Amino acid sequence: ISLLQDEPMTRVLLADDHRLIGEAVATLLANTGRFYVETAETFEEAVDCLANSEAFDIVMLDLRMPGMVGMESVRKIVDDAGKGQVVLFSATADRHTLNRAMELGVRGLIPKTMPLQSLVSVLRLIESGQKFVPTSALNEKQGAAEHEKLNDVELYVLRLAASGLTNKHIANDLDQSETTVKMHMRSICKKLGAKNRAHAAVIGRDTALIDT
Repeated sequence: ISLLQDEPMTRVLLADDHRLIGEAVATLLANTGRFYVETAETFEEAVDCLANSEAFDIVMLDLRMPGMVGMESVRKIVDDAGKGQVVLFSATADRHTLNRAMELGVRGLIPKTMPLQSLVSVLRLIESGQKFVPTSALNEKQGAAEHEKLNDVELYVLRLAASGLTNKHIANDLDQSETTVKMHMRSICKKLGAKNRAHAAVIGRDTALIDT
């Protein structure tokens, strides 16, 4: 691909824990001669890259990457990216999750199956400040669009519960009583339409509210 001599390289941070996918996409983009790509495999690595590297034009963010804790992590990446455009990079995403992410400033969703030729065009579109939402990639699984929003504490409790921690351990972690934790769990189940904590954890994973 020919490059105008004064055309700036687009700096991309590809945050995805699937190394093969990350390396393949990074290599393909770099080979166009129009992109400089850095990769991160955890939320913490992505935060470090944003803090210690030159500013990125685009951040491609996998919601299920290790260290991600729902929308709070998305908010952190959007804030740390500054003027850079953040876009979700996922096989599928439900409308509820995508809408919440876009409320925080995310510019849309790039499916991992997108052909390289299309990917380059979409990244240019996102870099210009426009949004990209392919309807074919959206997944209405578990009726996620109907879910009420969990607050930050509820997201944290759900993540710990999904990791197998008991109410007692969660209470100790939050420095709250077990009764309070049970109240949080009841609220979580009600908002997600879950029958119990195990069901809530399944819904949380399926809708990318949690990464465990």
